[in-house]
Amino acid sequence: MDDHHLNEKILPMTSMSNGDVRKVREGIYCLTVQIVNVIFLGLPKRDEWVLVDAGMPRSAEVIKKTAEAIYGPNHPPAAIILTHGHFDHVGALIELMEHWEVPVYAHLKEMPYLTGQESYPEPDPSVEGGMVAKISWMFPNEGINLDEKVQPLPDDQSIPFLDGWKWIHTPGHTKGHISLFRESDRSLIAGDAFVNVRQDSLYKVFTQEREISGPPRYLTTDWESAKQSVSVLAALKPKAAVTGHGYPVDGEELDSGLSKLSREFDSLAKPDHGKYVE
Repeated sequence: MDDHHLNEKILPMTSMSNGDVRKVREGIYCLTVQIVNVIFLGLPKRDEWVLVDAGMPRSAEVIKKTAEAIYGPNHPPAAIILTHGHFDHVGALIELMEHWEVPVYAHLKEMPYLTGQESYPEPDPSVEGGMVAKISWMFPNEGINLDEKVQPLPDDQSIPFLDGWKWIHTPGHTKGHISLFRESDRSLIAGDAFVNVRQDSLYKVFTQEREISGPPRYLTTDWESAKQSVSVLAALKPKAAVTGHGYPVDGEELDSGLSKLSREFDSLAKPDHGKYVE
């Protein structure tokens, strides 16, 4: 398993929140790595915790240091859960899983991209938007090969080593994209099903200007499924959400923003044109 192809394509983009660690709710911590969020789930005094997503290439050290700061030294996660396998969510995955010697779980429909069978569809720089969209042709779309070390999530929507959480299939951004939900306090890990910063604008990515938006346009290939996924998540009425990009969001900002996105998805999220737009 070689992540060399990822490390060759380091993106110079970063944000003002790079390196920030936030406690979102009990047992939910969010680390921003350049432009993407990595989530740590589990109480510091508990025996088991899991990592959700694995950030940008060359971010393994900051992820390991954050884990030690939260959970103490010599306390690796029980597993790594992937919302999906795009390059900015698996950049440090191989290094982390080999360092910690832990299993990786993802949705069954994401397996072809995680076992070397398929590459993701190419980014679409033709969608309207800002500079990030225009340079998205540079972003790697290759899958990675984790062989037998990646396993499909259980069919019953449970998440290994995470009591009280369930996974929800939220396709559109990718075929096997998932979100995670904890019913007890209505906490949501949304991945890129929706995000809290406009990912196609370089200025907004840098400043992290808060704006509940649809999935990143240049890497989303099934807009009807993406719309349905936002509706599913809005119906959960989450009280706090960590998205793949942007600050964690809660309260009225989350409720009104997600409701509006669900109602007006076609005008707010779906591009007017692009090779993946019908």
